[in-house]
Order: sequence, then structure tokens, then C-alpha cells
Amino acid sequence: MQASSATEFSFETIFTPEIVANPYPLYRQLRETSPALPLPEHNLLVLSSYEHCQAAVRHRQLGHIEDPRMTEEQLAQRRANPAIDHLQHMMLFQNPPDHTRLRGLVVKAFDARRVEAMRARVTAIAEELVDAFADRGRGDLVSLFLHPLPVIVICDMLGIPERDRSGFVGGGRVRGRLIDPTPMTPDELEEANRGMLESQAYFEGLCQERRVNPADDLITALVESETEHGKLTKNELTANIQLLFAAGHETTVNLMGNALLALHRNPDQLALLKDDPGLMPQAVEEFLRYDSSVQLTGRGALADTDVAGMPIARGTQVIALLAAANRDPAVFDRPDELDVTRKGIRPLSFGGGVHYCLGAQLARLEAAEALKVLFHRLPGLALDDIENPVWKRTITLRGVIALPATW
Repeated sequence: MQASSATEFSFETIFTPEIVANPYPLYRQLRETSPALPLPEHNLLVLSSYEHCQAAVRHRQLGHIEDPRMTEEQLAQRRANPAIDHLQHMMLFQNPPDHTRLRGLVVKAFDARRVEAMRARVTAIAEELVDAFADRGRGDLVSLFLHPLPVIVICDMLGIPERDRSGFVGGGRVRGRLIDPTPMTPDELEEANRGMLESQAYFEGLCQERRVNPADDLITALVESETEHGKLTKNELTANIQLLFAAGHETTVNLMGNALLALHRNPDQLALLKDDPGLMPQAVEEFLRYDSSVQLTGRGALADTDVAGMPIARGTQVIALLAAANRDPAVFDRPDELDVTRKGIRPLSFGGGVHYCLGAQLARLEAAEALKVLFHRLPGLALDDIENPVWKRTITLRGVIALPATW
């Protein structure tokens, strides 16, 4: 399904099951006909070329703002929802200097040296997970392997006790609707509010425990920052722990699932990767480019400015279609083909500028080590249905709900 022209583009259009299943023909159409598409009735500018999206994510005058068309009453109604209100305290939705302050409290935990030191642990987790299901001969790779692996890793980093992990490993997954540019249904919002309150209560309790019994983990480091010169408020503390937990696993699950689906749809590339595991680091970059687990990101103009030479007014909402940019033929040769030998890839999947993803290196490492273990331990692995997987109902975060397979 495609819009007949770029002017017909809307987020309702790309929310249909047909487009969620394969948004790339629509992205191509947008790039070719209107790579910078204004939608004044929605106060939006939609970008789909690599040049424009790269400029947007690096732009210092594009940040996070509320839609200026909303009244104070409308804003108050929105923030009466715990899920919406809690988002405002997360670094992802903050601008400098608050964003700089919050990011500075956790950035050291994700530096290259610390991430590399986790490689052996990631591999061990992958081996343990495969040990638990290898004899079954079939099952859902998402629930058995792809979901629990990054959840366990981020639980390790945060310091979530072993006694509490089963709920996180086997529990519900972030569906991305909170950060979609389309309005949530009342049922979705109610579910999001309930989940946010439950999560907040759990992490508040864990923070209180760490105040009494500190440990060598990220939650303790954040708790200690709470009172150090007022660096962190109570709301910021729990909101950003929730952000780190969600961001620390959801997109990595999707990255690995999308990679497995792409490889099984392109068996020649799967064979290349199995024959030469040394290709894995650049293959992960190609997976990020080819079918990004983060499809888009949003910004707002903090002042009258321009993006790649295009003037935009203060308050304009800018949507950068990162997945469209990652298939821009002006930057990538044969962009619609999966090529695990492709070199010099610079996908925009992790954003850019001050909001560049903190966990980018960790996600790359987890995907590389997990896929290597999976291919080594389950050489006969085959997906049951590569043509009609069930995709999560979100347009911001792209991933499959399940990957039934045999081995």
C-alpha cells in the first residue's frame, strides 16, 4: 500500500498494517518526491533524505518542546497522565543544560572501555539461554532468546536483584506507542499509565534499598547523585532509571529480530556470515541501516532557524525518518539490498548530536555476540514464516512480536 502522492502522506497512512509490514516503498516515494515535506495543518516538517535527517539530528536549535498550538488546559490534561508526565523528566525529552546534566550522570557507564569489558558476560548469557532451550528443537526466538538477553544485561548494569528479574525477563515489552507521533487510544493510554505507575513504584523501592545498602551498580550511582549538589530530583531519578531499562533492551531486541528476518530472507547473506563470522561487526552496521529498529525521531524548533537551508519557524515539529535516510541512494549504493560485506556504513539509526544513543556500542556488541552464539550453537536454525511475521503496532520502534523457528 502506498500513498498516491507525497502530499497525501500522514502518520495515519504509515500506521496501517500494510505499511508497518513494509514502509520502505513509501519512504522511497517521499525521498523522491518531497524529501522535506511540510504538513502545515499538523505543524510538521517530515524529512526523509539522509542529508536532511542528518542535519536535523545534529541541529542545536532543534530540541524537545510541547506543540505550541496546545492550550494550557490541554497541556495540563496531557500531563495528568502519569505516563506522559514521567516522560518529561527523562533525558531523552530534555534540552541542554538539563539534558547535559542528566546524561553526564550515566555516560561513563556506557563508555567504550566498560562496554568492551562486558563482552564475555554477554556471550555467557547467550550460551546459558541457548543451553536452556536447544533440546526443544523449535520455539519462539523472541521470548526464548532475543528478549531475555538484553534484559539480563541491563538488569546487571542497573543492579536489579536476581529475585526480581523473572518479571522483567518474562514480562511485557515496551511497545513504542508512547513515543509515536500519533495519538494513543484511551485503552493504550490507560495501559501505559498503569505500567508506568507500577514501574515507578518498583524503582522507588529499589532506590530506597540502595540508599540503605549501596552496591556497585548504576542505580546506586544515580541515587548518590540525587543528593550531591541537587544534581537529580526524585522524579528525574526514577524516570531516567525507567528510560535506561526500556532503552537498554527494547531496540536491541528489535535489532536482532530484524537482522534474523533479513538474513533468512537473503540466504546468500546468511551463508556469507556463517562462513566468515569476522564479518559480524560490519554486518551489524548493515542490519542497522537495512531495517532500523528506530524508524524515526522527533524534534521541535526552539527558535526560528533553518535545516539544510530550509527555513522553519519556532515551534515547528520536525520528524526525521531515519529509516528512510538509511536507504537514500545518494549515500548508499544498492540501498534496498542487504549486503553484509558493505563497508563504510554510517546509518542514522542511533540519531546524532547531543541525543546520540548512549547505548549504541552496547547494542552493537550484544547483537554481534548473540548472533554469533546463535549461529554456532544452532547451525540448522530456520524461521517458520519469513514472509508474514507479525510486527509490533508502532511506527517509531520497528520489530517483530515473535519469530517461530525450528533447529
